[in-house]
Amino acid sequence: MAAICVFCASSTRIDGVYVALAREVGTELARRGHTLVSGGGALSCMGAVAEAARAGGAHTLGVIPQALLELEVGDQAAHELVVVDDMRVRKGIMDARADAFLTLPGGLGTLEELAEVWTSRFLGMHTKPVVALDLDGLWAPLRAQVDLMVERGFVRPEAAAALQWAGSVAEAFDLVEAGIADPVRLVPTLDEELEADPSSL
Repeated sequence: MAAICVFCASSTRIDGVYVALAREVGTELARRGHTLVSGGGALSCMGAVAEAARAGGAHTLGVIPQALLELEVGDQAAHELVVVDDMRVRKGIMDARADAFLTLPGGLGTLEELAEVWTSRFLGMHTKPVVALDLDGLWAPLRAQVDLMVERGFVRPEAAAALQWAGSVAEAFDLVEAGIADPVRLVPTLDEELEADPSSL
């Protein structure tokens, strides 16, 4: 059994299909015997994934800043609801308590959370799998942007590959579980030019 951190939306303005997806993720997480780590909100996708996970018998941990406790409506039904001072502390606890990261469609907060664990994965700061689930192309512009940054030398191909993409809930959990079972620490290196001639620094 693993603790899986799920990043997802708390917006109530989104299409219900994304809430249904979050609910499916929570159900599958519980079916596979995992624990949920979430942002501690009770609205929209964040609430749906937690409710479905608990309904399936999974343990749920939510971490939420005091300033967002009312805004996002804290998940009072969580087995553990940790209230912290700010976003940095929130993310630190979520990262520390998780064995893997699964990102669902979301907004700026979700994107920021994904970028941080994706970057730290490439830098070798952790070996936890980072997976993004995209059923309908919401993240397609991000993938295209990263491809362009790889093409122009801003991002290494290995860095781009540190995030795995899934097109279904089952595939997402298969990738997460495979990454947990066989962790690989990435070791970033200097650019080839610097490796050949360090004096060029």
